[in-house]
Amino acid sequence: MTINGAPARADSWISVVNPATGRVFAQAPDCSAAQLDQAVAAARQAFTTWRKVPLEERQALVRKAGTRLIENAPELSRLFTQEQGRPVGAAEQEIAGAGLWMHAVAQMAPPIHVSEDSAAQLVETRYVPLGVICAISPWNFPVSLAMWKVAPALVAGNTIVLKPSPFTPLCTLRIGQIFAEILPAGVLNVISGGDALGPLMTAHPGFDKISFTGSSATGKRVMESAAKDLKRVTLELGGNDAAIVMPDVDLDEVAEKIFFGAFFNTSQICVATKRLYVHDSIYDDLRDRLVAIAQRTKVGDGSEQGTVLGPIQNERQYRRVSELLEDARNANLTLLHGGEVPNNGGYFIPLTIVDNPPENARVVQEEAFGPILPMLRFTEIDEVIERVNDSEYGLAGAVWSKDTDKALEIARSIETGTVWINQNLMLRPDTAFGGRKNSGLGVENGLDGLLEYMAPQAVYLARG
Repeated sequence: MTINGAPARADSWISVVNPATGRVFAQAPDCSAAQLDQAVAAARQAFTTWRKVPLEERQALVRKAGTRLIENAPELSRLFTQEQGRPVGAAEQEIAGAGLWMHAVAQMAPPIHVSEDSAAQLVETRYVPLGVICAISPWNFPVSLAMWKVAPALVAGNTIVLKPSPFTPLCTLRIGQIFAEILPAGVLNVISGGDALGPLMTAHPGFDKISFTGSSATGKRVMESAAKDLKRVTLELGGNDAAIVMPDVDLDEVAEKIFFGAFFNTSQICVATKRLYVHDSIYDDLRDRLVAIAQRTKVGDGSEQGTVLGPIQNERQYRRVSELLEDARNANLTLLHGGEVPNNGGYFIPLTIVDNPPENARVVQEEAFGPILPMLRFTEIDEVIERVNDSEYGLAGAVWSKDTDKALEIARSIETGTVWINQNLMLRPDTAFGGRKNSGLGVENGLDGLLEYMAPQAVYLARG
């Protein structure tokens, strides 16, 4: 761990499991309540000076940190694969991409709004940092989603205590060591621990804001904890994202894009396609293409050559996805599987397409967060939009059509924070990302995301 710019050892440890084998391969520190207090105190002390560092200097340090992350991507990628499961090449892309993301955020600056600038008075609204940020990041994209929090919080002038998921703590702990060579002591503190640490953090009175990425159920508990002392919160939560495929698409062109929009990272993406609504006239042809892609896509250990998709990241999620798959079997749904997966104790589940299940099936209504994709037929566009929006979630969605005007009309009818047309999984550091309904509260990325880490302050200056 890194607390106040220095290494911090723990008295107890948590086990880190390689999901491709199901076996423990490392230990990570289990932060104590006393060490959490130390981290918060260090961040609080550092905030008194960091907030006064000129914006340009803070931006330069975040940019430098991003560069160091890119430089260390090859070293970190194999560790990433061991703890997260994704193939090494894709792991390196995430780490280097997170560094480039930091570069982009480092170019952002909060605006100053001038309401009046006259002989009588100057009235302006500027944005000031909040203080100490509690940042809790998930296991599916452990590096990039952590940097989504770190970069804007630091540019805004805050200090941070960052906790990675107990399932994927190692890369983030190493990044804390790397960044300690760049950032002033106490500005970024990185701790790790088991399931008890998160609630200790969200209830801690020393934080001014909580930024959390994870499940909707946990997000609600975070919000409840934050309400006790009115901490600000940003919650990026789950989604049961739907895609609509119109009859005019070129199936040869879009089939693989649709497939990986659903199955990339073994479907462990909050914005992955999790419900695929396909027009009846092309349903069979697209289904057959997707099954064929699934059968030739290698699922296995991410450290092995040729692996495209890795395991489910942890045993808890593996059991949940397995139970959902078993429920579909018991309901006599038609399951179309991809190729064989390793049977070695790792958390592997075959890529599975569920052929036109009923709308009320659990596999349709619940977010699997694993490689199970329900395909559903439709004929009328108004009816399918209603089905798409009949969800407790509202994170992202997609429309596939050659008629871009019609696709835009459909997209604007979908009740989600993000909608893609003829693409998917595309996110940008300069564009706001947030969810509706049970998919979250607040915004990450873009100028809106930067301002989530700041508070407006109106200043009135009398001149006469």
